[in-house]
Amino acid sequence: MNVFFDEEKLEKGEQLSHALCLAIAASNLSIIVLSVDYASSKSCLAELSDIMRRKDTQGHIVLPIFYHVDPSDVRNHGGSFKTSFNHHESNRLPQVQRWKTAFAEVGKLKGWHIEGGKFDRPETEYIKDIVEYVIKKLMSGKLKSASAELVGIDDQKQTILTLIEQEDSRLIGLWGQGGIGKTTLSDVIYNEISYKFEDSCFLLNVREKFKQQGMESLRNELLSKLLNQAIHVHTPSIGSTLIQERLSNKRVLVVLDDVNDSDQIDCFGVKHFGDGSKIIVTSRDRQVLQNGGVDKIHEVKKLNKDDSLQLFSTFAFKLLNPAADFRDLSNKFVDYAQGSPLALKVLGSKLYKKSRKEWESEVDKLKEYDQPKISQILRSSFDDLDEVEKNIFLDIAIFFKGTFRKDVEQILSCCYKGVVSGISNLIDKCLLDSISYIEWIFMHDMLEEMGKDIVRKESIDPEKRSRLWGAKNVFQVLRYNKGINRIEGMKLDISQIDNLRLHRSTFEGMINLKVIFFYTDGFFWDKCPAEKFLADQVDSVSLPEELRYLRWDYYPFKSLSGFNPKNLVVLKLIRGDIEYLWNDDDHQGLVNLKEINVADCKNLRKVPSLLGAINLEILECSGCESLVELPWLNHLTSLKKLGLTGCCNLKTFPVVPKHFPILELSDSKIEEVPDSIEHIVRLIKLCLKNSKVNTVSSNISKLESLHDLDLSHCPIAEFPKIPRSLTELNLSETQIEDVCLSLDTPSNLQTLDMSGSRVSLSLDSLGNLQTLDMSGSRVKNVSIKMEAALRDLNLSHCPMTEFPEIPRSLRKLNLSGTQIKEVTLSLDSLNNLQMLKMSCSCIQKLQCSIILFGLREIPTVDVSSPILMSKSIYRLQMDHCESLTLLSELPPYIPYLDAHGCTSLEKVSFTNLDPLDDDVVDWFYMLFCNCFSLNQDSIDNIEANAMLKIGYLAEKQRLTWEYPYLPYRLFCCFTGNKISTNMFEHQSTSSSLVLKIAPNGSSGSRFLVFSICLVADLTRCHHHEYLKFICEYQLTTASGGDYEKFTSQWSSCTDLETERKYMGDHVLILFSEDMVKKDEDYEGASFEFYIENPNYNVEGEEIEDEYIKVEKCGVHVSYMDEEPSTTPTT
Repeated sequence: MNVFFDEEKLEKGEQLSHALCLAIAASNLSIIVLSVDYASSKSCLAELSDIMRRKDTQGHIVLPIFYHVDPSDVRNHGGSFKTSFNHHESNRLPQVQRWKTAFAEVGKLKGWHIEGGKFDRPETEYIKDIVEYVIKKLMSGKLKSASAELVGIDDQKQTILTLIEQEDSRLIGLWGQGGIGKTTLSDVIYNEISYKFEDSCFLLNVREKFKQQGMESLRNELLSKLLNQAIHVHTPSIGSTLIQERLSNKRVLVVLDDVNDSDQIDCFGVKHFGDGSKIIVTSRDRQVLQNGGVDKIHEVKKLNKDDSLQLFSTFAFKLLNPAADFRDLSNKFVDYAQGSPLALKVLGSKLYKKSRKEWESEVDKLKEYDQPKISQILRSSFDDLDEVEKNIFLDIAIFFKGTFRKDVEQILSCCYKGVVSGISNLIDKCLLDSISYIEWIFMHDMLEEMGKDIVRKESIDPEKRSRLWGAKNVFQVLRYNKGINRIEGMKLDISQIDNLRLHRSTFEGMINLKVIFFYTDGFFWDKCPAEKFLADQVDSVSLPEELRYLRWDYYPFKSLSGFNPKNLVVLKLIRGDIEYLWNDDDHQGLVNLKEINVADCKNLRKVPSLLGAINLEILECSGCESLVELPWLNHLTSLKKLGLTGCCNLKTFPVVPKHFPILELSDSKIEEVPDSIEHIVRLIKLCLKNSKVNTVSSNISKLESLHDLDLSHCPIAEFPKIPRSLTELNLSETQIEDVCLSLDTPSNLQTLDMSGSRVSLSLDSLGNLQTLDMSGSRVKNVSIKMEAALRDLNLSHCPMTEFPEIPRSLRKLNLSGTQIKEVTLSLDSLNNLQMLKMSCSCIQKLQCSIILFGLREIPTVDVSSPILMSKSIYRLQMDHCESLTLLSELPPYIPYLDAHGCTSLEKVSFTNLDPLDDDVVDWFYMLFCNCFSLNQDSIDNIEANAMLKIGYLAEKQRLTWEYPYLPYRLFCCFTGNKISTNMFEHQSTSSSLVLKIAPNGSSGSRFLVFSICLVADLTRCHHHEYLKFICEYQLTTASGGDYEKFTSQWSSCTDLETERKYMGDHVLILFSEDMVKKDEDYEGASFEFYIENPNYNVEGEEIEDEYIKVEKCGVHVSYMDEEPSTTPTT
């Protein structure tokens, strides 16, 4: 996406620059920020006039932002705009009328109205909304056709898109030979439609990643992407019902690329994806797709001759057509490629800028084959490489495919000259791929297989080949000591071998060995026994000096004392038995060494001095439980990463270079942050969590770059002297009792965590502090000045008896579990409050005097319960407040209102306000479970408020109908067993219901909106977080022959921190985006309701799946006329 903006120099005249005119013409969309002085600028008006002209003539998209101005003033040239236009007219400018017309037209467009008042949303939220809308608008419009420019796939793309639109096509297979374009086609489709889904994931190279990472790791990668959080499932199937439920509530798009086993499809849990989800699977094997339960299979066809010629020309000439004097030869190459996109790209890239004579020579080569196969075409490109490029190609094909480009360049540069340019040449020849934003080196599977085939043909005897990779071949060579000087690299999946006995001399004959790559898939990390290798009663093995890359997971020897690492670039011995690497005096020439990774080597006692390793960038020792100390590392000026987390016996603070940015030393035995800390002048973060630190040198205050200090769970008793640069400080669970924070110390601190500490003092001035967590501490009194910047305050479970004086800036306040009994709230204190949590508190009295929305004054109330009124409040959590009796005049659009377990609550009421004037809220939860004392008026108020919110959500869905993936939800639950006849006109005393739909009397189309009400005894609920409410309904047409089925689901989505039980009958009011349907002349509807009540054992495994009976049900049908979808004014 390219963004253009006008510069200050444009103010010098009214004429637009040629560059800006071209930029507007080339753009798909313009965002116009209309501020108070906008009309005073002649260049702005000229630009606006040009933009509006293109809107009318070319369909240019225009989105106005009314910034601190009234849209009506823009439409009618009122306010300050009238003065500006009068000034322009007084100067008799001929363009004024055109400007005024354009100005009035833009004022009529839907856009965003940023008022800027104290009740308005933060501008950052507006920016987020605008960016999201622009992306959706572009994705749904102009960018849809971008994929059509990819040669020869548009027809096939349309075929797949048609399949995707079909309801019975959930799992779609793309089948075809290697190099035919399956991945490209699925990528184009994914990019075109992914915006329509809640979440999406493109899983590339499943077959290869399955081997490298294992099933669990790859599946967790997919689930984490779809659920937007780290997911760890360690069972063959997705046994967690919670994860299943979350997946079933999401409409997702997933691409599984290059699947070669039908079991792979099932293991990803695609059956749990929500209704409307689409899964695209690519494979070379049709049987794999059929066995995997694919609904529809599309065979990806070869390119026809015209498309083949166009694709070939794109790479051979950088044009869509061949040069006239090369057309005959181009046709010959197209014939040889047989419609394979990969072969066409490789051939075209090879011939770019070559003479006709060179083209003819290449034709003669291909004539040697009667009908050349794709592999032979690819081989001809390999044969034209120089020796260095050939070696690079083979090393990447066998050892380093999928590795960071920078790492490959570093390793191979110690083997060959000209590696950087060699890799670039291979990319230019389409023999390698490099994705710029992640900088990985990729290679097509066919090219990888060709490289391996080239090496296989070097000799029938594995030991006489340059590179070995198969478990059988590597095992035979090592087991029987067959290695000779022909072998340059070995790659072995350790999980494929057992009981391989090694001797000190095993590698002595392989004097040219540069790569040892003995790895374990992530899936086998915890399952790989030491018996994979048997060290034949020796402490080390003699390794060749030519080694550049040594990765040996579960290294079985105690040291590398028989090895000279002078040429080594990367050393990885993860989870090995090694006790030390080499003696300090043995090796000083380590200038090539870039990385040492000995993570989880439990027996490693020491690290050598590394005096000669001046280019070392990574030293990873995390989990080395026997490591007691480190050598001085301050000479390692290139060091970027030092991993020491979990070195539980490390006692001395490491000496590192002064530029070092991050030190992670958690779970160590370090007792002191020494005076020498002042020398690490570039230190940004220091983490000593759960270490033994009891003293911090005052020299730490000299570090001007330190932003983050974590001393949580340390026995430190004195508040450290910290630098002014510090922004985050974690002192939770420490022994500190005295803290003094004033404006004089430290002015930049934004986050302070002292939860569970012994602090008991009053806090006064907090400077720039934004987040303060004192939960579980001894704090009794808090008084914070109103001008403070604090946004998040957690005082839960503190021995507080008085409500704290809070600043206007506060957004989140947690007072759960406190002893507060009397509260006085004012408009000043609640101006920006978004979340108030008082769960399980003892509050009895709250006084409020608040002017709400400027509409009217709410009188002061003095009752034995809290009341709350605030426009900005987003979450009000009062669950298990057993003394609470009244919630009065609540804002009607609070998204999350939780009063579960408030057994004394009698009265609930809401203010009568105009509909919400923004589109921030997409879901509502109202929880009054186990509120046995509610009177009938309160129940009526809760029902009326729920229906008000449903009306708001339905209207939002009408306005955003073109984006069907947007989730809208309402979940309301309260104690009772009656369904209101006023609210729900259709009722039944069972779990099913049939109703008739009123005919559409208007000429236009309309939407049907269904609101649901259920009654059920929830006493037998096992786990409230897993309870699932399901509605299956069917719409029938007037003829009775056609019908459509739909399913919708809800969960309680409640806080998991508190144990929740249900007692007796409860009423549920439910709504979701699935309950709004465009009317297709439907005549009737039938509904069936279920409540799933799964049960689990302590291991989290589901032991039974039962249902709770729906005793009564009700449905309300409302009708909305359809109008053109527009951007709501916000």
